[in-house]
Amino acid sequence: MKLALVTETYPPEINGVAMTLSQLVSGLRDKRHTVQVVRPLQANEGGKPTVTEMSITVSGLPIPRYSDLRFGLPCRKRLIRAWQNQRPDVVHVATEGPLGLSAIRAAKKLGIPTTSTFHTNFHSYSEHYNAKFATQIILAFLRWIHNQTSCTMAPTAALAHELSIVGFKNMDVFGRGVNLKLFNRNARDESLRQKWGATPDSPVFIHVSRLASEKNYALLEKAYSQIRHAYPDSKFVIVGGGPLEAQLKKDFPYAIFPGAIPLEERGELARLYASADVFLYPSKTETYGNVATEAMACGNALVGFDYAAPALHVSQGETGFVAPLDDDDSFIQHSLTLAGNAELRRRIGLAAASYAPAFDWQPVVDRFEAILERTRQARS
Repeated sequence: MKLALVTETYPPEINGVAMTLSQLVSGLRDKRHTVQVVRPLQANEGGKPTVTEMSITVSGLPIPRYSDLRFGLPCRKRLIRAWQNQRPDVVHVATEGPLGLSAIRAAKKLGIPTTSTFHTNFHSYSEHYNAKFATQIILAFLRWIHNQTSCTMAPTAALAHELSIVGFKNMDVFGRGVNLKLFNRNARDESLRQKWGATPDSPVFIHVSRLASEKNYALLEKAYSQIRHAYPDSKFVIVGGGPLEAQLKKDFPYAIFPGAIPLEERGELARLYASADVFLYPSKTETYGNVATEAMACGNALVGFDYAAPALHVSQGETGFVAPLDDDDSFIQHSLTLAGNAELRRRIGLAAASYAPAFDWQPVVDRFEAILERTRQARS
């Protein structure tokens, strides 16, 4: 199968969408499929847009409030010319910007079937950027984009159902995975814990994410503050980069900030996870949450909310804790419970790591491949 995968973000950019797509591309190529990645030129790339068998790059502009990321400019005619010369069997649109819309229209012109994935709850972000009025407008735009494709894939059945209720058509599900060769308990580094000032019994709390407003850092700060007060020997690590990085360093002066870890250095990220004990995940805007399953695979006791990846994979009190979405106090209480009980942290961490085979990437790639193949055959 020849696939054109269209995305606004791709490695070396650091985010969950880029990581997921890189795993899918690698997995499909390992299965002898031809994958052409269509994306904007990134901020650190020079030169002009190019077309090759493996990639098409297009001009782009910085995304407002995410200046380190770029969206692709409309390029329908250019894609038509490229795909007339090298026709894909399916065009998969991973992001909903002008580039994705250009790809859908180019594919329609050429009679090529299209699929899409719903990776990001952009409509949920609006209230975190003083634009709550725009929620329904953004949702309507996303629905309009996705309903032009043959199938829209969501990472969980729950999200697929929610989107169906608000008018998204032809929903399907394929999940997400973890590179278990990297993310496991064997990455733990006691010397790193010592560098953090932790003793063998000190609870070390870690948080890994893009540092942006929609990630609910007010709750993380509240939880950390109460943990520090009750258990002064606790240590805190915040991993990532983003628009809030400078502000969070002021808000969490006691925390350790290793910075953003490039995707090609994910072994270092695994070492950070595995050297901690508890992963706090306060976000309420995720479609899935890759970092939650990476943390569990590395033996972290997870505290999150009862939706997306935590809802799928956490057995309450066994592989972590989840709180109802509207109950911040429960989130904090679960965090305090783990802070005060070393044996519970150890037991839950071991159970989470033992559950990790459920995160294997291969079934995820196989499911994605099956949906694409079904779409290709339906058009034949």
